[in-house]
Amino acid sequence: MASSNVSIVFVPGSFATPDLYSKVIDGVAAKGYDIHGLHLPSVGPATGQAREGSLPTMYDDAAFIAKEVETLADQGKAVILVGHSYAGIPITQSVQGLSVKERQKQGKPGGIVRLAYMTAVVPAIGESATDVLLKLPEDQRLALDVDESGWMTQNDPAKTARTCFNHLSLDEGVHWVKQFPKHSSASFASPLTYPGYKDVPVSYLIHEEDRCLTPDLQRAEIDMIEKESGARVDVTSIKADHCANISAPQLVVDWIVSVAEQAKA
Repeated sequence: MASSNVSIVFVPGSFATPDLYSKVIDGVAAKGYDIHGLHLPSVGPATGQAREGSLPTMYDDAAFIAKEVETLADQGKAVILVGHSYAGIPITQSVQGLSVKERQKQGKPGGIVRLAYMTAVVPAIGESATDVLLKLPEDQRLALDVDESGWMTQNDPAKTARTCFNHLSLDEGVHWVKQFPKHSSASFASPLTYPGYKDVPVSYLIHEEDRCLTPDLQRAEIDMIEKESGARVDVTSIKADHCANISAPQLVVDWIVSVAEQAKA
């Protein structure tokens, strides 16, 4: 499978636009890969902003991802879905009916060939992002406020910086936290209803020094995926904090390229 047949769809975490991942996206593109960074409906349009209208759910995010995947698949693309943090849930949900095997059964080209989780929230069926995060010790949970419209903000930027950007100085971390848009609280409450990790091979990038999603939690997710799918997860481990897209982007680029190389094989 040639690299021209592979498309990578990169899905940012909560409170994050693709701009926060520009070094990763540009780095992968520089290696000759087609890569698309998505701006999820559950993420506000810009720094400190929320969207107008009804509160987007995780299912809205999954439908948005699925639409992008379907467009690429119809072009015959082998699609790799990469999700960071919160994005682990909607990329998993979005697989329904879009794996390359399912599309082949329907006489359609292309489809999803792999899920790639970057220190991501990956729940079992019936669990939401909130359910997963409640497994963490209380002192490690982010301090979030919810406004009257249901949009979340970080009410303690220094704590978020120490939790998500602990490989940067506190000032640098706070700088990045203050770039965050608002994020829909409804998306955190939506339970997973489709186990996409049963349909396609899975890769997982463990961030060993992540204080937001601890390594123990990440490994528990990998164990769950292997148990549910009956297949081994392709695991890579790096010494990085939660947001390696900022603190160690080249490590993330190298991982995504290695995952894409497997899709070409």
